[in-house]
Order: sequence, then C-alpha cells, then structure tokens
Amino acid sequence: MEVTASAESVAGGTTAQPIQDQETLWRLFIGPNADYYLNVFKKFSANGQPRFALSWNWPAFLYISFLWFLYRKMYLHAFVYAVGPMVSTYLTGDVSAGIVWSVMAGATANYLYYWHCWEHIGEMKRTSRMDPAAQEAAAKESGGVQPYVIWVGIIFYVIFLATLVKMIQEGPPDLDQPPGRPAKQATMQPQA
Repeated sequence: MEVTASAESVAGGTTAQPIQDQETLWRLFIGPNADYYLNVFKKFSANGQPRFALSWNWPAFLYISFLWFLYRKMYLHAFVYAVGPMVSTYLTGDVSAGIVWSVMAGATANYLYYWHCWEHIGEMKRTSRMDPAAQEAAAKESGGVQPYVIWVGIIFYVIFLATLVKMIQEGPPDLDQPPGRPAKQATMQPQA
C-alpha cells in the first residue's frame, strides 16, 4: 500500500482534512484482521491496479463459504456461494459439488475481498471530502464485519442441511421429462 500524508488533527487549530493515509483507510474499512489482509493484499496490487494472484483463505474454505462473504459484507458473493452449492448438488446429484465450491472460495476469497475493499474505498474517496471523523465512520459502516452472521449462519446451515437431505432422498432430477411435467409413475392395473 502506498502511504501518503496522514490526516491533520482538528485540535491545535488546523482545519480538518479527509483521511489521506491509504493504510489507515484500508485498516478502518477491513476492521478485524486488518494486518493479515493488508499483507495478503500486497500480492494483488501492481502499480495501484488490481491483478489476480493465487492465495488461500482458510475460513472461506473450512466454514460454509457464504458465511465468510456475508461476515465481510460481500452480499452478492454470499448469495452466490449460498445458492451455488445447492443448485450444483441438485443438478448433478453429486454431494461433492459443495467441496468444489469450497475450494473455489478458498482460492478466490482474498482476491474478491481485495476488489470489494478497493472499489468501496475508491468510491468513498471520490464522492466525499468529509472531515476525518465522518470519513472514519463511513469506512467502518460500509466496511468491517457483521457479527450477527454467526446466528444467521446457523439458521442457513440448518436449512442447507435439510435441503441437501431432501435432495439426496429424491435423487437427481429426471432430465428426460420437460420442465413442469411430473415423471411418469407406475400405475397398478386392477386385476380381473
């Protein structure tokens, strides 16, 4: 991260300036584990422009992936990683599809999070020239983490497991039938 002049203090009669220190903005936006993410993010920045580099995120891999994205306020990614494994498992009939999604999350979560931070911090800097306290509040509000996600995650995990059990019991969809038509069921002929 490139570091520029830090924010001036209101105390001492100087005029309040927006936070200029890039690292401070990133730390405020990231919240918990900022040191870890700032170190990992160095891989993704070439001349101030994002570039992909392979990295690994154990929490996104080990836990239900969508929870990690939801915890980091990446709502679209959370939705994709919540629905994707279920749809993949349903369409393929293969329970291991969820493992593939977990590996994808582990391999890409840090980069996706870098992009999330980069876009939000850039937007915040472009649209606001606010005082340091307001800029700090905006960074914490749009960034940081969602602590209630643990409870939401437990609820989604129970729903996911119930859905997965139901899909396994029903088996894969009958791809020979057009959508909306029930599969032909064997009927019993009355005996004469």
